[in-house]
Amino acid sequence: MVDNNIKNCGSPDHGIHRRKFLEGITAGAMSAFSWSGLFSVPAFAEIAKRKQKHCILLWLCGGPSQFETWDPKPGKPTGGPFKSIPTKIPGVHFSELMPSCSSIADKLAVVRSMKTAQKEHTQAINLLQRGNKVRPPFVRPTMGSVLAQQLGQLGSKIPNFVLLDPCPEGNEFKGFKAGNWAGWLGAEYAPVRVGGKYKIPDTDKLDSITDGDHEARAELRRFFSKKFENETKSSAASSYNATFDRVRGLMSCSDLFDLERLPSKDRERYGPGTFGQHTLLARSLVEEGAPFVMVANGMPWDTHVFNHEIYQMVVPDLDNIIFQLVNDLEDRGLLEDTLVVAMGEFGRTPWINQARGRDHYPNAWSFAMAGAGIKGGAVVGATDEMGIEVTDSPYDERNLFATIFSALGIDPHAEYDLPNFPTFHRVEEKIQPIEEVLL
Repeated sequence: MVDNNIKNCGSPDHGIHRRKFLEGITAGAMSAFSWSGLFSVPAFAEIAKRKQKHCILLWLCGGPSQFETWDPKPGKPTGGPFKSIPTKIPGVHFSELMPSCSSIADKLAVVRSMKTAQKEHTQAINLLQRGNKVRPPFVRPTMGSVLAQQLGQLGSKIPNFVLLDPCPEGNEFKGFKAGNWAGWLGAEYAPVRVGGKYKIPDTDKLDSITDGDHEARAELRRFFSKKFENETKSSAASSYNATFDRVRGLMSCSDLFDLERLPSKDRERYGPGTFGQHTLLARSLVEEGAPFVMVANGMPWDTHVFNHEIYQMVVPDLDNIIFQLVNDLEDRGLLEDTLVVAMGEFGRTPWINQARGRDHYPNAWSFAMAGAGIKGGAVVGATDEMGIEVTDSPYDERNLFATIFSALGIDPHAEYDLPNFPTFHRVEEKIQPIEEVLL
């Protein structure tokens, strides 16, 4: 006997009966509608949006100092003037410049034993963005492009890879073109880049033509473009058509990139700086369904001069940003499905140079993670008492990428489908993830 009062609980999940949906797939009913059509069904779209994984990468361009953040060495000649403070993890200290992160250390995972090979910005950024050393003439896709391909949803108007780069002239990414980012995956997985001179595209429609006429023109262009692509088997045409469709979708959701639409109280919490404001925007875009958002902000971490003076400004700002972002994602029920990574391309030297700065140092550095697939409170690896060498659990860029992919439910060792190419994998040589930080 069925109680009529509980036939339908009112959940949008019941808008599509799961058994019927699966039967439809196995019976070949998928041919009756497109994937993009599925996402127009409110119930299915809402379910998919809740289950989707996301990643926010806070890129600390220039290379942040581990001494003034995650791996302080107070009282040592290399440690600088700042003290350390206890965190919520017994026996673990962060820099005194990070009191907010210390208070949520049980939600963070910190790796203190990164050891990489490149010490110049361009080479190091390529290494830490792509996860493997350069192998000309092949161009590996960046982390964002891989995650856009793996986490993105068909039919979504939200870009699968958003780069919020408000100071593009101030960092090494200004030389990256679409092909540099996406590599062999194709331009459709390049980022939509916003900030500075990079704007959301816009178009002016003729008043004499109706919206229906505009749509008919677009469908005609799509038909002939697809026909040309199929007949010529042109990968360039395929990328062009995908990019064109992405831009059309982007224009329809351009309001989502407007900082002014966000609540003033939220904007105040994240601080007045561009990095904080764009991190808030990243949170908002993830709420709307964006799978991967990267936030960059010039190169304030490249402190060859006045390291201690500059870090008194930039570290407290980062401390607050991470604190606000992690708590906001948790409060909104998104932290379980959103991976947050805060890192740069290397660390800073244990010694202070003649200009009172710290130089580039890939030999021993730190980064932090939180959220999807990550074990809060994990602190992994160690450096010696001066912070010169890794003394426990050295990891490199391949371990990092394997960890990120594993946390997001992506096979880190899968092979790319690249006809006429040598064999490539997401992570080469079956290098393992940092298991201690994974759930």
